[in-house]
Amino acid sequence: MVRYFIYLGYDGTAYHGWQVQPNGMSVQEVLQKALSVLMRRPVEVVGAGRTDAGVHARLMVAHVDFDAPVDIFRMVDKLNRLLPPDIAVYRMRRVTNEAHARFDATYRRYQYHITTNKDPFHRHYAWRVFQSLDFEAMNRAASVLFEYTDFTSFSKLHTDVKTNNCRIMQAGWEQVGEDEWVFTIQADRFLRNMVRAVVGTLVEVGRGKLTLDGFRRVIEAKDRCSAGTSVPAHALFLVDVGYPELLFYP
Repeated sequence: MVRYFIYLGYDGTAYHGWQVQPNGMSVQEVLQKALSVLMRRPVEVVGAGRTDAGVHARLMVAHVDFDAPVDIFRMVDKLNRLLPPDIAVYRMRRVTNEAHARFDATYRRYQYHITTNKDPFHRHYAWRVFQSLDFEAMNRAASVLFEYTDFTSFSKLHTDVKTNNCRIMQAGWEQVGEDEWVFTIQADRFLRNMVRAVVGTLVEVGRGKLTLDGFRRVIEAKDRCSAGTSVPAHALFLVDVGYPELLFYP
């Protein structure tokens, strides 16, 4: 067995998320079918995590096992010829046979895009808000995230995880255009629906409906009902996944 990490990106608009679903097409399913065609046998891939329906990935990582070493440059080229236009493989790297795309990831980084103006070229990739937001207040609230590790209030209910603890490494809003703002958040792990719930609650701060102390109380409540609503999926991107270098072959 020879294991490789596959680095890929996708526009999630047409998919029911990353993970194989019984009721709709997923990115994982499409990738597995392409690999199975090339290898002429069933092939399974394991991703670094899940992305919900409609969420995009500038960078997702998955691992796959082959019977013998492959020419990674030819494999990337062949995969991209088979995959649809909204999924692209960027590269492959050989890793140790024990390396795991999900469990060995040291961080994931997401970005959420907001626009305050109507723009037809942003409609699929940014959430338009119809009132001004206080992004300075939202950044002050985002800094509060570093004070906590239990983010039950931002987790989808009835998930199968053993803990709701996450270590936040980065969180903040940045203006990237006259009417565009991006929220970047990085952590060692994320709960189901966590980023969209965090953004939705920060927007409540930006609208003046929630104070800084109120934001703290939301986290401390450990109750999803106390947090804001989840913002739309189409403006969320997984942008990076990190791994220890010792997993990779030279």
